[in-house]
Amino acid sequence: MPTVSASRLVRAMPAVIGRALTPAALVEYEDTFTVNEVSETDDGWVVAAGRRGLDLAFAFEAHENGFVYEQRGDGPLETLETTVTYAAENEGTRVKLCSTVSTGLPLSVLIDRVAAWKRRGELRRALDRLAADVE
Repeated sequence: MPTVSASRLVRAMPAVIGRALTPAALVEYEDTFTVNEVSETDDGWVVAAGRRGLDLAFAFEAHENGFVYEQRGDGPLETLETTVTYAAENEGTRVKLCSTVSTGLPLSVLIDRVAAWKRRGELRRALDRLAADVE
């Protein structure tokens, strides 16, 4: 399973980043799915999202200075797990997103690379949109 990551120094303090990085905002920042509903669970949150006939859920768990979330149920990927971390750096905050993806399809070596390439674009887009919101 390929792992991809993206990182960005955002000109905002960690407390500002922490308020901006909600489970719903993270899904919206990626700009692939629209958030339909967020529900709180004993372990964190479940974000129900969708796009053109595709509905899926992302389960979020809060961690110190970030989140871990994964796709649950039927979705475009067999495995999608993302870790989001942020920490003070210089006069801002370093935000890092790291995802592991797998399609579970035949020829997975090739197809998973394509999925990872697309995922890296989503991570970069999320960082750009976060920065635009808080800077």
